[in-house]
Amino acid sequence: MSFGRSARSGFCNFIVLLTVVVVFGSSGLDEIQAASLTAGVAKVDITNVDAGPVNDRLWAKALVIKSDATTAVIVSVDAVAIGEIGYIKNDYLPKVRARLEKELGIQPANVLVNASHCHGIVCTDVDDRTFQAVKLATQNMVPVKVGAGRGHEDRVSENRRLKLKSGKELDVRHAYALPPDEEVAEVGPIDPEIGVLRLDRMDGKTLAVVYNFACHPIQGVPNKGNTADMTGFASQVIEDNLSDGTVALFLQGCGGDINPITYKDTNSPRNAEPLGNMLGLSTLKAVRKVSCKDDSRLQCINETLTLPRADLAERIASLEAEQLKQLQSLKGTSLNLKTFLPLVVKYNLADEFPSYYSHRYLHEKKLGRDDLTQLDAENRRNMQQYIENIHTMEQLTRTQTNLALLKKHQAQNIAAGKRTIDVEVVGLRIGDFALVTFPGELTVRIGLGIKQRSPHKMTFVAGYTNGYIYYSPTAEQLLNVGGAQEDSDCILGPEWQALFEAKVADVLKQL
Repeated sequence: MSFGRSARSGFCNFIVLLTVVVVFGSSGLDEIQAASLTAGVAKVDITNVDAGPVNDRLWAKALVIKSDATTAVIVSVDAVAIGEIGYIKNDYLPKVRARLEKELGIQPANVLVNASHCHGIVCTDVDDRTFQAVKLATQNMVPVKVGAGRGHEDRVSENRRLKLKSGKELDVRHAYALPPDEEVAEVGPIDPEIGVLRLDRMDGKTLAVVYNFACHPIQGVPNKGNTADMTGFASQVIEDNLSDGTVALFLQGCGGDINPITYKDTNSPRNAEPLGNMLGLSTLKAVRKVSCKDDSRLQCINETLTLPRADLAERIASLEAEQLKQLQSLKGTSLNLKTFLPLVVKYNLADEFPSYYSHRYLHEKKLGRDDLTQLDAENRRNMQQYIENIHTMEQLTRTQTNLALLKKHQAQNIAAGKRTIDVEVVGLRIGDFALVTFPGELTVRIGLGIKQRSPHKMTFVAGYTNGYIYYSPTAEQLLNVGGAQEDSDCILGPEWQALFEAKVADVLKQL
């Protein structure tokens, strides 16, 4: 009997499989068929060493995952954004994807690039180094087992939106002052959940950890050097405490309105390392509880979503009216800073007898005079007016900062020449791990809602992915004109939220 080449090949494969069944039993065959995911991981230094002192390194990290039918790429970049702002240009993503397709045969739609949103300075050839990271990952592909899990960390972040007793919402930024404490009624939620994807080699050693968390990694370090901030420190903790060669990839979540804890502290140096250490250790705790298994499920869905651009003219007019009202509320006062500060000290040290010792007041009273009492009343009136002027000045700073953002985005939306913008929404399924992405700075309530409604137990959300379109607050938050950066630094109309959430629900249903 003679066989053609294809027939001989098929016959040989049959003999191999038959041998496996005879020697190892049917369970051995099941393991070979199920263990169809392979993965490779790599990281390349993207620190700009010419931009000043370097505290710690910035990285482009790549995870390539392959099944029989699909190859997907996850890239995490220690940068503020993928284009539009910061040091990564708008042509970065198209260049990286085009080169990956041309040289490695990877479909552009299956490439997911997430910015950590740290404010570090990357090198000028970051696109080339990103490609090199993916290429190195493809050269080190090994069979893997996968597992998904959750961690918890609630010590490192706070919601930066403050709801006032007036109903208005403000935010905590270094760009302007906080409102008086007595005006603050409540704060918004955080998302303490850490989403974890673990990939192990067949020998049980960990190849990679992908972790998702909502935060703003903008704490900085005491020496003001270039830094990957708290998420960079967290990744280092994870990598140092797992198998040699393990790479930890951080995927930024819905951190648009989430600050590092005690972000406005003026009593100690700003230092991201303790926060990163806590996040890293909490992630490690979750990783060690994840059980990896053979799982061939790998699916990537990339869809274009058309969203409405905002017409900000009405909001600009409203904020300009508020600005004028604030200006007109300023009133004259005899004091300046030089005279105000001593009075504050004096009148807080002695409420009843601030201008001199008590016996002088008692002496005047016995003589039927009240000169010092009248002086105190005048000083108190001037001090109160000076304080009110200071508060108004602080309000004006906030108003002018956010008004400038609204005007900037109105000009951008008009210059775009169309009333919509197209964005990518990616759905990625790796075993039990389900992820959806968006290019905007999603506020935390968006992510919490998506997770709650998802049909998948392990669902996580990553903003700052495959582009950058500024902040993406809820439709309700967009009604809060000029009070917070998220509501002013936004190009989208309020309808965007319902359209996005409907698309996400559809994508999650397909995964």
